Amino acid sequence: MIKRVVIIVLMLAVIFPVWSQDRLTGHDFASRSEVIAMNGMACTSQPLATQAALDILKRGGNAIDAAIAANAVLGVVEPTGCGIGGDLFALIWSAEREKLYGLNASGRSPRSLKMEYFKENGYDFIPPYGPLPVSVPGCVDGWYEMHEMFGRLPMKDILQPAINYAREGFPVTELIAFYLNAGTRRLMEYPNIKEVYMPEGRSPSKGEVFRNPLLASTLEKIVKGGRNEFYRGSIARTIAAFMKSQGGFLTYDDMARHHSEWVEPVRTSYRGYDIWELPPNGQGIAALQMLNILEGFDIAGMGFGSAEYIHHFTEAKKLAFEDRAKYYADPLFTEVPVSQLLSKQYAAERRKLIRSDRAGRVYDAGKIEAGNTIYLTVADRQGNIVSLIQSNYRGMGSGMCPTGLGFILQDRGEMFSLAPGHANEYAPGKRPFHTIIPAFITKDNKPWISFGVMGGDMQPQGHAQIVINLIDFKMNLQEAGDAPRIYHSGSSEPTGQHMTDGGLLHLESGFRTEVIQKLMSMGHTIQWNLGGYGGYQAIMRDEINKVWYGASESRKDGQAAGY
Repeated sequence: MIKRVVIIVLMLAVIFPVWSQDRLTGHDFASRSEVIAMNGMACTSQPLATQAALDILKRGGNAIDAAIAANAVLGVVEPTGCGIGGDLFALIWSAEREKLYGLNASGRSPRSLKMEYFKENGYDFIPPYGPLPVSVPGCVDGWYEMHEMFGRLPMKDILQPAINYAREGFPVTELIAFYLNAGTRRLMEYPNIKEVYMPEGRSPSKGEVFRNPLLASTLEKIVKGGRNEFYRGSIARTIAAFMKSQGGFLTYDDMARHHSEWVEPVRTSYRGYDIWELPPNGQGIAALQMLNILEGFDIAGMGFGSAEYIHHFTEAKKLAFEDRAKYYADPLFTEVPVSQLLSKQYAAERRKLIRSDRAGRVYDAGKIEAGNTIYLTVADRQGNIVSLIQSNYRGMGSGMCPTGLGFILQDRGEMFSLAPGHANEYAPGKRPFHTIIPAFITKDNKPWISFGVMGGDMQPQGHAQIVINLIDFKMNLQEAGDAPRIYHSGSSEPTGQHMTDGGLLHLESGFRTEVIQKLMSMGHTIQWNLGGYGGYQAIMRDEINKVWYGASESRKDGQAAGY
């Protein structure tokens, strides 16, 4: 009887071969299929934000309107990573103009805070919490710059979904509940944190409905008064008064003088594709430097997940990050040699330093001749695409929660160096080094993929891995994000800390034991780590079929959806 059943099963497998397959997507690791739609696509780190973006698209808004709406909703439902107290960066493909635009909506340090203050008070570094790391929040100005240049619907309609969720509440997800608990425990001694984020004496648990009526009122003020209400009106005055009461230096004048900047995106070619990032004060060019170095190796021949690939990737990262630590800063205060750092000749010289059989313990930056976060992407039926990233830094930010406003100010100023002469040395009115970076890929001057990977210094490492997964390893859009990731830590930092021991190589679950053993024999210090590998969203344009592909992050609450 058993033999007869086995024979029948085998016959069916021959007649209907699809029955014998475990799954159609994902081969060496679990993955799901991509989302495909004709009219529009939204991919964010939270389903409620994705649905808000789609609603805006269906109402006649474009990708820019939908991206702003999704970002505003994320500031309500995911306050553990973003909000109007933080900064924003975006890459925007204009279908009408057939051009990629870059927006730097990051804020500057207080003009009244001098370097002498840190010296006189014995600081070796800028603390992560409290009033000292607070810089001007650039997010709201970034929204209005995007809307003024490309928007279609009125801001009242765009911000209304966020206002509704803040006023009426939303059920907290398991992930956000975890980070809210961790963040409020860390910040609860600062003023107003308990009142805003711990209404029942604790942070909300999974499934509980959380409301932020103060933030709803703040957003309503912004709708009524526009960017001037935030930077020159009552909100700015409230922020300035609160910071003064906390011994901080951010003033009304700092708020009033803030402005975003439209900048030219920078690119490198990689095996026939153009990879685009924003220039410093962000770290996007680190991903491009890594790709330039790795282009000289047969990455596809090494194979995904091999010790050879992981080794060469890690060494390229170390080299790029040494330059990141030395040269990346606000270009208004120091000359950043972007063109030299991204040249193929420079990459070839740096590539020679990599030994194929041994991990490097110490690398120096190259010699140049004188010279926690959310990501989302939205596309519309006209062909406009937005790649946007926005953050408080350190999850919920500085702990400085201005009275009556319902949000926390960022602590991005922590990224300044206090080392004299450093490119990223603190100065009044200066933009700090930034970790948050959006990315974009074009092919033959046509948009192909808008994507991003969240998570501090994981971001350029994640960007390079996504590009390699797509181009070298021929993964689809979802597989490229679901594939196990590599994260190297311990490189020199823009704050002045230097790598001396080769750092730590963190490998996500999914890499084979024999690969890990070989990497250890090559001198890599391996540490298994469950988290810290970022969060991914992406949209791809299929010009042949005239459809959008969407992918989102399996490690977070992300959702890709289209219509």
